[in-house]
Amino acid sequence: MLIKVMIADDQVIVREGIKKILSLDDDIEVVCEAANGYEVLNNLRKHIIDVILMDVRMPEMDGIKTSSIVKKQYPNMKIIILTTFNEDEYLFSGIKNGISGYLLKDSEIDFIIKSIKESYNDNMVFAPQVTPKLINALNSKNDDDKLDTSKLNSLTEREQEIVQLIVQGKSNLEISHELFISEGTVKNSISKILKKLSLQRRTQLSALFLNGHF
Repeated sequence: MLIKVMIADDQVIVREGIKKILSLDDDIEVVCEAANGYEVLNNLRKHIIDVILMDVRMPEMDGIKTSSIVKKQYPNMKIIILTTFNEDEYLFSGIKNGISGYLLKDSEIDFIIKSIKESYNDNMVFAPQVTPKLINALNSKNDDDKLDTSKLNSLTEREQEIVQLIVQGKSNLEISHELFISEGTVKNSISKILKKLSLQRRTQLSALFLNGHF
């Protein structure tokens, strides 16, 4: 397994620092860098990328808008947002756009590496310091912005089990092992669940969980 990563940040020193950190792990390769959203999109046309580390504040096109465009064009792309404590307003938008997690720029080396590997395996990752802010951001939205949970009762018992495992951060493979079903069955079930709940991405299920609906 070699995880191909793009680092998107307008500060060269930040990119170089993260690149140096990631070079310590043999399973991760930084294949390109970007200083703004347009460079991110351009790089995606040139390189095979598995995970993008995306700064929130970038010139010309910020990380949240870029993430929205990327997820529409590359639905399976994993995006981890790089953030700081004063950027709460971006948290909810990132979840709605299907990002895989939030990291603080000064996170521990091991946590950054682990986060990339977790997102690669379809799990969501949030820096512990960010999670309370994320919950506040979700709870502070108007009802119109919140995800519709009225159809939860339409889920079968097995589908509810799968949802619970998704919001626990389990990958499709882990879910298949835990429920003794094939990974293909898990994928099909998730597609049905999203359709029933009128959701577009599995990350929105985690948003429901963080918002206290499960």
